[in-house]
Amino acid sequence: MDWFQEIDSYCERLTPAYWAEPINAVTNAAFLVAAFIMWRRVRGQGMPLAMALVVILTAIGVGSFLFHTHAQVWSAMADVVPILLFILVYIFAINRDVWHMKLLPAVLLTVLFIPYAAATVPLFQFFPGLGGSAAYAPVPLLILIYAFLLRHRVSDTARGLAIGAVILMASITFRALDEPLCMQVPLGTHFMWHILNATMLGWMIEVYRRHMAHAPQS
Repeated sequence: MDWFQEIDSYCERLTPAYWAEPINAVTNAAFLVAAFIMWRRVRGQGMPLAMALVVILTAIGVGSFLFHTHAQVWSAMADVVPILLFILVYIFAINRDVWHMKLLPAVLLTVLFIPYAAATVPLFQFFPGLGGSAAYAPVPLLILIYAFLLRHRVSDTARGLAIGAVILMASITFRALDEPLCMQVPLGTHFMWHILNATMLGWMIEVYRRHMAHAPQS
């Protein structure tokens, strides 16, 4: 693998230059703002997983900035790995602290996200217009499944999860529209993926924080 191979994936990038994607690069600040807000809400509350999610959210912003400036294979990994880590930690948190699973079942069910994604991404690739964004489509579906299953057990948390899924679906839509609308919108629409994703990830941490703060623990 050539770790320094150039990647040109977005409408805004026209050259390999560092600042070829200024809007896509700068809007990663939204992740840092969301992380700072949630750090202030989570700190001192004895919620280590919530704090871990805040740290990962920060890493998502940094990794995405690196990708939209360097645009090489190594920076692409810095972009996607923290996103996957956030998903896995969040699933584990919900399994353990909302479903109240024991450690081993919570871990095993979390790991099942990998084959779940491997099975569903090819199906979403059949959806017209999704393109590379099909890789993210299984996530809002899984969140909605969790929300549906939890609707009677913890209705407020389930509602919060559903809201997060809707925000993420809007975010994925803007990501998918970046190339098709490139001629009409020269800056592209990928920057909205950053803004909405930052909003969604911060909101998902808040949903978990509220559950931990108010729901009875067993």
